Order: sequence, then structure tokens, then C-alpha cells
Amino acid sequence: MHASRPDAVADAAPPLVRQINDGRWLDQREAEELRSELFFHRAVHAYLTMLPALNVIGMRDGSEGAFGAGYHVLPVWKDRMDSRTWVPTPNADVIYSMGYLDLGETGPLVVNAPANVIGMFTDFFQRTITDVGAIGPDRARGGLYLLLPPGYDGHVPNGYFTFRSSTFNVFLFFRTIMGKGDGGPDPSVGAATAERTRIYPLWEEEKDVLPMQFPNASGVRVNMMYPTDFSYWTILKEFVDFEPVGAIVPELRGVLASIGIVKGEPFAPNAWQREQLERAVRVAPRMTLALAQLGRDDQRNLYYTDRQWEQAWCGGTAEWMQASYLDINARSRFFQYAYSSAPAMVVHSTGAGSKYPYSARDADGAFLEGAKTYRLHLPPNPPADLFWAVTAYNITDGTMPETEQLLPSTNSYYDIPKNDDESVDVWFGPRKPDGVADHAFIQTVPDRNFVVALRLYGTAPAFYDQTWKPDDIVKA
Repeated sequence: MHASRPDAVADAAPPLVRQINDGRWLDQREAEELRSELFFHRAVHAYLTMLPALNVIGMRDGSEGAFGAGYHVLPVWKDRMDSRTWVPTPNADVIYSMGYLDLGETGPLVVNAPANVIGMFTDFFQRTITDVGAIGPDRARGGLYLLLPPGYDGHVPNGYFTFRSSTFNVFLFFRTIMGKGDGGPDPSVGAATAERTRIYPLWEEEKDVLPMQFPNASGVRVNMMYPTDFSYWTILKEFVDFEPVGAIVPELRGVLASIGIVKGEPFAPNAWQREQLERAVRVAPRMTLALAQLGRDDQRNLYYTDRQWEQAWCGGTAEWMQASYLDINARSRFFQYAYSSAPAMVVHSTGAGSKYPYSARDADGAFLEGAKTYRLHLPPNPPADLFWAVTAYNITDGTMPETEQLLPSTNSYYDIPKNDDESVDVWFGPRKPDGVADHAFIQTVPDRNFVVALRLYGTAPAFYDQTWKPDDIVKA
């Protein structure tokens, strides 16, 4: 009986003891390899989770390098934004105004928003502070917005739409509508609206408030993209050091700490750590692109059961919340190729807000190829009370494909020839087909895939009840 007891004890070993090396320490080399692999996975997680911040930091740094910095500097793309501006999924069919506010430097800021703005304020994780315009509290009438920094405990006066940011950095993103010109849009109308914006520190004496500057950003070659090299991590470290601890939830702070990024402490990765950080910057974007390429099992990203058109929010909220979870895959893909999510883009509002169906495939399910020619048929009466627009983008980062055309977009401001039933055809390809009007054609880049976005501003009920649906894109 006693002789069999050691075997019985060994057989009774707990499962993890048996699974891991029979209860012995790992080989030193294996332990080092596993530690390195875990570091890599943590870096990938940190990359994908922090991409919303790095996305807007890239926009800020590129903008301030080209146009200047300060609460009083608001670049306006007065002649529309074209492919010379490298930024994720820009809209060439409205007038953009994008400013970067530092509440840590100025304290509370007042923004006097003009009437008829379509816009938002976000913190630097691109979480919406508030919509501005028809879906915002001013209801398109304009008004005074007061932005409070985190931790502010001073007096808060009445008379403002008051909001508190979780980060000292705040992103101001306004879009203004162009007018109808002779045969096309008139950008000057939207630019004039944008230039009515006024920004000033709440407690600054009026005589000391800096006069607004509205540099024209149109036609300027400017890189406003997030980093694609090791500087991703050094810029992230600067952001963590600048913002309050509470801006990042404890679990994510723990992930960042596991790769050496801790507020107020040196960031000094050794050789093997740097190798894994550089690897993560290369691999994480490819992982995200792979998710988009392979699609979702639940198919909730599809707008229609019989079409290829998709939605960026996958049926959730502007914060990528589903009923019981945060959709982190959808969020990371969005911020790889886009920016600025807000309720006005997601809620089912009628005659206000906007919708953005997009398609990366033709009617047969094949990916759109820049070397081929395609036709998009829009049935009569698109459900857009303000206007509709169609734009082509690069699939990887949402930048505009740069061709001789510069504006890879068209919209309902143009006098695009209509078919007998009032429907419209928009063409894509490396060369304009014979007989197609200039403003019915969007030029693409051969040997590169592209994605098509359809924007509907002032979305009407026919979109929601699907009595109007865009046709699939067909190969000519």
C-alpha cells in the first residue's frame, strides 16, 4: 500500500501543474520568448486602443506645423479639401474647420459657434463632448459653448452650453454647407459661415483676447496622419504625461505600464522591447485591415440584406457600444481610416444629421480595383434634404487617392446629367469613359483598391425605411 502512494500523489497533481512542465520552471530561453511575445501582444492592444488619440494628435501636429497653433487659430478649407491634405476620410463636399484647443494652457474656453454648423467637440480620445448644430443643444441656431478642463472647480457662469472635457486637449470639428453656384457648389458661402466662429478664454479680459485667424488650408500639401513608425510610442508617452491620470481607465493604464509607458516616469525600452514595439506598429494595422477584409460573422455591418453597402458603427452607438459590450474591433478599424464619431452620425434623425454608407465591393462581391471601370446608379430622389455626395478613398487609411482630378468626389450641387427617370450614374476608373460628364466621374489609382462612401446630409425617412436604396457598384 505504501509503495503505490507516490504514484497516486503524482496522479493527483492539479491540472495546471501537469500542463506546465510538470511543476518545474520553464527553460530560460522559452521564458524569455514568452515574455517577449506577451510584450508584443500588449503593444498591439495598446496600439489599437490608443489609436483614437494618436489619430487626432497626428491631425493636430500636422495642422499646427502648417498653419500655426493657439485657441485663436482655426484653419478653414475655404476652397474645399482635396487629396493634398492627408487626413482620414475627409469630405470634399463641405467646408471643413478644424481647431485644437489646449484647456490646460487657457483654462475654460468659450466657443461662439455660428448658426447652421454641422459639428462637434471631442476629447482627445475622440469621445464626443457634444454635437454642435441641428443635433446639438443650439439646434442649428448657433450659440456660446463653454468647455471646462478636467478637474476645474472654479465658478461656472450661466448663459452657456457648458460641457466638461476628460482631457485638456479638445478637438473642434465644424463643417459648414456650401451654397449653390452656377452649375456647381459655391464654397464661399460655407467659408463665410465658418469665419463667424469666435474662441476666447473665459477669464481673459476682452482687450487681451487674441483676434481670430482663419488660414486657408485649401491647396496646401499637409500630412495630418498618425505615425507609422516608432514615434507612435514616443508621441503616446508625451500624451500620457500631459493629460490627467483619470483620462485613461486603470486597466488601460496597466496595459501601457506593461510596455513601459507610465505617466511621469522615463520611457526607455531596451533592445528586445524596442524590437517588439516596432513590430507592433507594423503588424497591428495589418491585423485591423484583415478584420475589415474578412468581414464580420454577425454581418451587422451590412446596411441591407441584398447590397454590399456597410456602416462604420455596425449597428451600435457612436461610441461603438453594442447592447452588452464595446465593439473594439469596429472602433479600431474606424480610427484606422476615419476620425470624429458623434451621435449626429448614428442616431436616426429625420432631416438633420447624416448617414455614411460605404462599399469596398462591387455587385459580385469582388473588391473595387483602381484599374477597372465601375458605375454607381443612384435611384431618383436620394433621401438627403441638404445634399448627397459620393467620394472615393484609399482602403488602408482613408486618405483621398491623389490623381490629376485632386477632388475624388462629386455631389448634388453639380448639374450632373440625369437619366430619364431622374436617376443619376456616377462612374469610377483610371480614365473617364467616353460620353460621361466631368462631374459624373471620379478618377482612381491603378493597382490600388479603393472604397466608395455615399454621404446623405439631412437624411430623410426613405433611407431609414429602405424605400430608397443605392444600387450596388457594378463593373463596366
